[in-house]
Amino acid sequence: MKPQVISIVGPTAVGKSELAVQVAHHFNGEVISGDSMQIYKSMDIGTAKVTEKEMEGIPHHMINIKEPNESFSVAEFQERVSLLIDEITARHRLPIIVGGTGLYIQAALYDFNFSNEKRNPDVVEKLEQEAEEHGIESLYRRLKTIDPAQAEKMHPNNKRRVIRALEVYETTGQTLSGNHDKQTQDSPYTPLLIGLEMERAVLYDRINTRVDVMLKRGLEEEVRSLYARGFEDCQSMKAIGYKEFIPYFKGEYSYERAVELLKRNSRRYAKRQFTYFKNKLNVRWYNVNPLKKYDKNEKILAELAGMLEET
Repeated sequence: MKPQVISIVGPTAVGKSELAVQVAHHFNGEVISGDSMQIYKSMDIGTAKVTEKEMEGIPHHMINIKEPNESFSVAEFQERVSLLIDEITARHRLPIIVGGTGLYIQAALYDFNFSNEKRNPDVVEKLEQEAEEHGIESLYRRLKTIDPAQAEKMHPNNKRRVIRALEVYETTGQTLSGNHDKQTQDSPYTPLLIGLEMERAVLYDRINTRVDVMLKRGLEEEVRSLYARGFEDCQSMKAIGYKEFIPYFKGEYSYERAVELLKRNSRRYAKRQFTYFKNKLNVRWYNVNPLKKYDKNEKILAELAGMLEET
């Protein structure tokens, strides 16, 4: 039999981490973070990293495994999570992947093959030179024309990802998003996907409030420390919650503008997350009311029990 794996997905601030801990308690599980930024050390507040207290003694994996100046890829995530699922299953415990990075979770649960996407140094060098001469904005505009779906998933200034997407197209004639879409939906596991959604206005209020709480906890100081350590151009600092502060530190706009952009970008990201999961994965969705979330979580636990029995 294929190992059973639960995955809890949905937009930021919807309550995934809290539910994951409850599921782990209920079904003797361990949590695997499916967040592409919680892997980084020293980036706790801006990534809404689960605290030791919030873990409630449940083992959590794929958190604090990289330094902020180290790179990370979806292929490495897939490889690491595959090993973790095997280890957790061997302990007769239930793997629970929780997070909002859609491609990472999709790659972990399904049989994505990244080995076919070989690097082409000549194309990379050419694109690097173009970026140097004309700016990364020029390459990003080209990507939006060639592969708008992939361009939507990345920040225009993420040079590494923009060049990678163009490299795949120029090398294979296929878009990166199209390549992902063609990947088989066969899974080495029996995946059970639970999605949390919330009325949009309520979710956006929660996101704004979460940002306010992050600021009170010292988000600006966390980002300033990373900036002072020379991590400005690292992959990790392209994350929402960090990139918005860099121009403020340089005097390019005000603190108020940085906070405004952080809230706006977080809301937009939540919308993109929801769209990705709706379009790409077979998720059983639950609409959550923050005032009645415990009743809804009890319902989810009961239905999960039935789903696990059936599979």
